Amino acid sequence: MAKRILLVDDEPLIIKGLKFTLEKDGYETLVAADGEEALQVFKENQVDLILLDVMLPKLDGIAVCQRIRETSNVPIIMLTAKGEDMDKILGLEYGADDYMTKPFNILEVKARIKTILRRATPERPEQENKVLKVRDLVVNPVNRSVSLDGKDIRLTAKEFDLLSLFINNRGRVFSREEMLDAVWKNDYAGDERTVDVHIRRLREKVERNPTQPEFIFTKWGVGYYFTDRDD
Repeated sequence: MAKRILLVDDEPLIIKGLKFTLEKDGYETLVAADGEEALQVFKENQVDLILLDVMLPKLDGIAVCQRIRETSNVPIIMLTAKGEDMDKILGLEYGADDYMTKPFNILEVKARIKTILRRATPERPEQENKVLKVRDLVVNPVNRSVSLDGKDIRLTAKEFDLLSLFINNRGRVFSREEMLDAVWKNDYAGDERTVDVHIRRLREKVERNPTQPEFIFTKWGVGYYFTDRDD
């Protein structure tokens, strides 16, 4: 079954180019020209990934991303003409999985889409398909679901990959560079601060009290690690 991608941009030429290229590669596409239309199309259709421009009429891309994250962890790639670090961090902080600056290379867009979709439905060895339970935190690698105290937790694709990396390597301290290599691989060319943003968001979701973590700890000057013991 073809993957369905929602394209959200108010520039007709960009939409036309993306739509032509992606459909030629076998994807189905839906389009929206403003933030409100994007939310409506998303509500009415099942989509596998969203290419979302930051600067949109009616409702900007950051607000759209935030609304979608209230109900879904569908992968989102933000598109913007701005390249400042704060814009990048802001987009990631509201739940985007990746970020590309215009003008972009269409081959790079296709590569990012392919990689993110593959990670959203990964093929895992049998031993990695086992449900993992750490006290009241339950992680299911098969359907990529997480629950704490019996309540479902919605994680973005990158947040789930980070949690899986930690929980499968308990006690090991990962530097920011190692986490970028393991989770983002070649998909991200920005600085290491994006890791801190994702760790903070992950703690807000899986820790009962993010200021007094039970699972994800900081090794000052080194990085982060996961433990099921008091630390």
